[in-house]
Amino acid sequence: MAETEAVDPVRSATMAKVGSKDTKPEMIVRRQLFSSGYRYRLHARDLPGRPDIVFRKSRKAIFVHGCFWHRHDGCKRATTPKTRQAYWQGKFDRNKARDARNERALSAIGWNTLVVWECETKDAEALSARLRGFMEEPA
Repeated sequence: MAETEAVDPVRSATMAKVGSKDTKPEMIVRRQLFSSGYRYRLHARDLPGRPDIVFRKSRKAIFVHGCFWHRHDGCKRATTPKTRQAYWQGKFDRNKARDARNERALSAIGWNTLVVWECETKDAEALSARLRGFMEEPA
């Protein structure tokens, strides 16, 4: 299929509705943290990648990534659409490169980061243990 073909307006409208803030997985992570007594800031514009959740005092940042958009390796949600595969592959590659660049930039300025994948929010106990472990490790 040639890349110059017209974009499917239905798919385009569907994808345009996908939000980047306050997603269901992000809300699950935020509720877990809040109920565990952690207080945080959201979407820090002054930090590389605008992390979803930020703990300034301890210099920790959490990214909540969707498995589809950020390509969670080995996850069944990280599918590739059947149409315009070269376009999608390029988009996914750029997303992954940007994510890695943002994590390196945060690390370079002394921040610890954690990536929580959408599929990991389904198991509340495992998520809670992972978050607690991240928050309790030394800065």
